[in-house]
Amino acid sequence: MYNILAVDDDKEIVKAIEIYLGKENYKIFKAYDGNEALKILKENDIQLVILDIMMPNKDGLETLEEIRKDKKIPVIMLSAKSEDIDKINGLNCGADDYVTKPFNPVELIARVNALIRRYTQFGTIQEAQGKEIIKTGELVINDALKKVTVEGNSVKLTPTEYNILKFLTKNKGKVFSIEEIYTNVWEEESFAAENIIAVHIRHIREKIEINPKEPKYLKVIWGVGYKIENFEE
Repeated sequence: MYNILAVDDDKEIVKAIEIYLGKENYKIFKAYDGNEALKILKENDIQLVILDIMMPNKDGLETLEEIRKDKKIPVIMLSAKSEDIDKINGLNCGADDYVTKPFNPVELIARVNALIRRYTQFGTIQEAQGKEIIKTGELVINDALKKVTVEGNSVKLTPTEYNILKFLTKNKGKVFSIEEIYTNVWEEESFAAENIIAVHIRHIREKIEINPKEPKYLKVIWGVGYKIENFEE
């Protein structure tokens, strides 16, 4: 059973999340502000956080920044607003995904299942004999250890960033649209994925490129999509 922390100052929303995800056999921890959420995270083994943006005392973005200081667990942001700026701010602070309130229970469950699946795969360390090395140029992914290095330097990625980079690198040289990246990494139908993918791509670039403005590895093909350059041809 996986533990999920639901954080929202609206107790009815937290209760709804508990009901929907409880039916999926998740154990739900509940918090109603950022400070309470951080205390629960410190004292319990949590695999995923559903975090509202607008909260008293410590809002969702401040809370997310604290979480990302030492945890890579997936975070889904909740926002009562539909404006893109809220979603982008959440992604920029390190969120993996977002859901706009009022949310569709089926959508929330699908996103939680997808992130939990990717997170548990990310955290699995296989035996040495099962190592899979994916590389192009000096970009090397050890998929057994979930470790990425560029020119010998270790790169710290979130599970979502890792899975996007892994997918593109396994298919180096091939261009993928935003929809194709989302479908392959999230393993569900793409819906309004432009902001999600664009922000994650920017974060990956900032971590793997010496000069993100002139990327060596992660290239954009305008009007088409993204690719990882193939240096092995």
